[in-house]
Amino acid sequence: MGEKYSFFVGGCTLRSWCLLFLLSAGSAILVGALLPAQDTQQEQYVSPWKTAWTYEQASYWGTLDPQYALCNTGKEQSPIDIRNAQKASLLPLTFESQNTPLRYVTNNRYTIRVNYHPGNGNFLLVRDKRYQLTQFHFHHPSEEYIDGKPYPMEIHLMYQAADKSVAGVTVFVQPGSGNPTVQKIWEHMPKNEGQEAVTGVQISPAGLLPAEHVNSYYMYMGSVTAPPCTEGVIWFVLKQPVEISSEQIDAFAKLYPNDARPLQPLNGRVVKQSE
Repeated sequence: MGEKYSFFVGGCTLRSWCLLFLLSAGSAILVGALLPAQDTQQEQYVSPWKTAWTYEQASYWGTLDPQYALCNTGKEQSPIDIRNAQKASLLPLTFESQNTPLRYVTNNRYTIRVNYHPGNGNFLLVRDKRYQLTQFHFHHPSEEYIDGKPYPMEIHLMYQAADKSVAGVTVFVQPGSGNPTVQKIWEHMPKNEGQEAVTGVQISPAGLLPAEHVNSYYMYMGSVTAPPCTEGVIWFVLKQPVEISSEQIDAFAKLYPNDARPLQPLNGRVVKQSE
């Protein structure tokens, strides 16, 4: 109940001019690129971070840049180890996904990411709240744990509503059959920081979601999991994992053996799970 997948063919509609936004784990970073309607100019890669950081520095990210202060002082940080979640009547999640051209695959030094323009038509609906997809990226191993155990990988799909509120969807990954959507991305993922332009390839975010049971999930309030660690993110952690092949997992792990932020204290937060 409440599970909906809408598939459309076609690209993002551009008016005479549009603004390009790159989103840093759900936080908008304006890079100020004006593109003609024909999209004939190549978009230039710009790092979302002014101050570089590493996962080895995770315990003191807050000291690297004043804008990263919440990484060490925040009380609702992610990721967490999900244990003893309270059962509740949670709202159904509805995903509307379009099959659109894959224009760029980005290696931002910390993960592989696919960014989306405003107006892309991919949405997460939670009752009357409508969140639009801004980007998705990957972590190896998973950042969230379930009862003390991680998954080999996870996918974060980040969405933003008109009021700028941010929702994150975690999809756990387990070894199994190869994932066609992941394969299309992997074939174009840069080995070094930067982006690769792609032509003639279409993907749908639905290919990264479980085919069923999307309304079986955990929910908690947290943060983006990379600097600046902005809080106020509502996280929907899907219980049903997706499969990708061991070879696909290994291909990512060769670039990123560990791009997972350490677990953060719960600090009295209540984690809910669907009944």
